[in-house]
Amino acid sequence: MNRPTVRRLVQPLLFGAAILLASAPALAIKPFTANYQASYMGLQGEGQMTLAPAGGDRWKYTLAIHSALAQLSQTTVFEDNDGKWRPLSGTDTSSLLIKRSSRNATYDWNKGVANWSGDVKDDRNGPVQLQAGDLDAMLLNLAIVRDVNAGKPLNYRMVDDGRAKQMSYQVAGKDTITVEGKPREATKVTRSDGDKQTVLWVVEGLPVPARILQRKDGKDEMDLQLTSVH
Repeated sequence: MNRPTVRRLVQPLLFGAAILLASAPALAIKPFTANYQASYMGLQGEGQMTLAPAGGDRWKYTLAIHSALAQLSQTTVFEDNDGKWRPLSGTDTSSLLIKRSSRNATYDWNKGVANWSGDVKDDRNGPVQLQAGDLDAMLLNLAIVRDVNAGKPLNYRMVDDGRAKQMSYQVAGKDTITVEGKPREATKVTRSDGDKQTVLWVVEGLPVPARILQRKDGKDEMDLQLTSVH
């Protein structure tokens, strides 16, 4: 049975499309560290998202999930060009019991193609043609937060895992969620794709989703709940 990778799980969003529309206005981004209570395939653990400068107009965005039996890490390096984000490279590693996998992605904007290497299927190596505004699965998290707060449509083109895919999310109303021990009003965002569903909770003023829930066949696959951010 194929085991979901961090990148697949976090398509929300994931768990999808952070993305920026090509026409999106320039918005300043700032470094952050966000800590999460994590549940991955029934295993309890901790998660952390970080955004850090990587030199020039480049940023390093990382998600790591740790539990007693599983270790997962995903990193995307992207550039911020006047508010337009472009993925440049990505790494995906996971370890569950004795099974390990590692994948790498390269987004060559000069050649206009993306390629993948490592533990990938032959038909997922690429190349995939890039278009202006393309995002990877990780960047979707940030883009959704940005666009929900700006009241923009949540429509993206994700280039990840050897394919390009159109992704649309719908606002499902308001909800109350607890962050750092305090109730906060959140906008609930959802996306369904066959037997998979991604739900995100976005709180105004926070740079990351307050919660990311990925479900498959009606069962929770991954659940990240924000505990602190600074």
